[in-house]
Amino acid sequence: VQLQASGGGLVQPGGSLRLSCTISMFTLDYYTIGWLRQAPGKGREAVACFKGSDGSTYYTDAVKGRFTASGDNAENTVYLQLDNLKPEDTAVYYCATHGTSGWDAKTLCETSSRVYEFWGQGTQVTVSS
Repeated sequence: VQLQASGGGLVQPGGSLRLSCTISMFTLDYYTIGWLRQAPGKGREAVACFKGSDGSTYYTDAVKGRFTASGDNAENTVYLQLDNLKPEDTAVYYCATHGTSGWDAKTLCETSSRVYEFWGQGTQVTVSS
């Protein structure tokens, strides 16, 4: 199982980015993908989750209304649209999955980051003027 995140960069406050997570060796149809981030000096926290079988999503309060998770099952790719970015969104962003099917998006996002078995390499998002 392989995941590869991309799309990070430097953006001004209020700006937007779109992150991509390309998935290999398993089919998005059966899995739920988490987007997590790790800011300097802090632990990893989930911000959004996307369930491939039905497109359902879940967002944590910190990003609700600003971030949007989506997926293209034909391309086996998950996206995270980041809008109205704030300096506190600065972090390395990861996509990850548990590796077993059937996770509800809300349940996965609310579970400890230790539950994730497979991780992408991370992409840096920096929000600064």
